[in-house]
Amino acid sequence: MPTIAIASPKGGSGKSTTAVILGTELAHAGAHVTMLDCDPNRSLSLWASRGEIPERIKVLSDISESEIIKTIKNHDQDGEIVIVDLEGVATRLMSRAISQADLVITPMRATTLDATVGARTLHLIQEEEEALGRPIPFAIVFTMTKAIRSKQHSGIDSSLRGQGVDIIQPDLMERTAFSSLFEFGGDLYSMPAQGNAKAAQDNASHFAQAVLKRLLDELSEPQGDQA
Repeated sequence: MPTIAIASPKGGSGKSTTAVILGTELAHAGAHVTMLDCDPNRSLSLWASRGEIPERIKVLSDISESEIIKTIKNHDQDGEIVIVDLEGVATRLMSRAISQADLVITPMRATTLDATVGARTLHLIQEEEEALGRPIPFAIVFTMTKAIRSKQHSGIDSSLRGQGVDIIQPDLMERTAFSSLFEFGGDLYSMPAQGNAKAAQDNASHFAQAVLKRLLDELSEPQGDQA
């Protein structure tokens, strides 16, 4: 089953929040999910310590560069999805994780700075593609989006699409429930209601469905010969 790497060199982009939302939604839908906490900030481990981990999820931390590929392969089993929350700088560990990914997702706020810094992830992926001799599927998700899009957001979206960058819809909106996951642990269904809980659940569910569709589309395509 697939491996999803959550990668961004920009702090505060919502990387760990995206990982938790995706992991808990996939588990809620019935998938078994292994989440690898490879960020020195240990945000996933913090989330896991704040409340009971949802069923069908396990969180592993303290994974070294030399262990990352073996760890991914050990948990990349039938019926199991691996989500890797990567550190926010380009390292050998990040490169090795990306090389194993069936999909790389870069969370990004709709600002010029985030778009500029986020482009570094795309360059890193392109380097890994050249080394491996195969494409690595890549997509951006806008995070902490306001209900009314700014001109800057629309401009960045249009520019990225014009460059052929895949953008996941829906955006992950700015919601109290999302940030509260790290206060209460658990998932959007088990923690105390925060803000418009139903809207947050719907947003998270539709995002996870969009990611899952990409994975299914990729896995259904003929793979051909790989180096």
